[in-house]
Amino acid sequence: MTYKSKSILGVIPARGGSKRLPRKNVRNFAGKPLIAWTIEAARQSKYIDKLIVTSEDEEIIEISRRYGCEAPFLRPADLAQDNSSGMDVLRHAIEQLPGFDYLVELQPTSPLRTSADIDGCIAQCVDMDAEVCSSVGEVGKNISWCFTLSEEQTLEPVLSSVSNGAASIRPMYGLNGAVFVARSQWIASCDDNYIQQTLAYPMPKSRSIDIDTEEDFLLAEALHMVSRANVSGC
Repeated sequence: MTYKSKSILGVIPARGGSKRLPRKNVRNFAGKPLIAWTIEAARQSKYIDKLIVTSEDEEIIEISRRYGCEAPFLRPADLAQDNSSGMDVLRHAIEQLPGFDYLVELQPTSPLRTSADIDGCIAQCVDMDAEVCSSVGEVGKNISWCFTLSEEQTLEPVLSSVSNGAASIRPMYGLNGAVFVARSQWIASCDDNYIQQTLAYPMPKSRSIDIDTEEDFLLAEALHMVSRANVSGC
């Protein structure tokens, strides 16, 4: 374990009170609780020294332990609300388990991310001496081809002008929530406005889905089945 002598704490934040898709973290996804896929990918990481789940929910904690993930503390209820700051959740984890050089946040809503994605993001952050690195996925449409509707229901470009060469504009990316790596000291003192400081680790669109709705869940399961069929057919 470790990477270039850096100690690394893996943290899976999983609260029980999800609203748009209730109990999604423990819902059956392709034969296992959703959170189990993240635990298994993290346990296969070559660089994570210690893996924990932070949750206020006893069922999530029980399932996490069953799949080999530690749950050394119960997350305070005030850090498990709809408006709770994700960075505060990570700071609380660091306070409970100090002494690690880096923290890796792995959301359980990204079941298609692999251990190679995790280790790649860690290595990029450490190799480039960055404070923070986040995985990203390519978004479907370049903003140059996006429109709003006028009151007359005609198309109006989001950008002030669209050139004929718009198709050649560089791809656009969005945070996909799969892997977030940062120095522990940076997490302890940063605010939530950190995007401009963030190093990006691109992931394929096929592994970048972040489950938030029923449609996301079904799409992720379908992509998983396709991926498994492709592997079986090799």
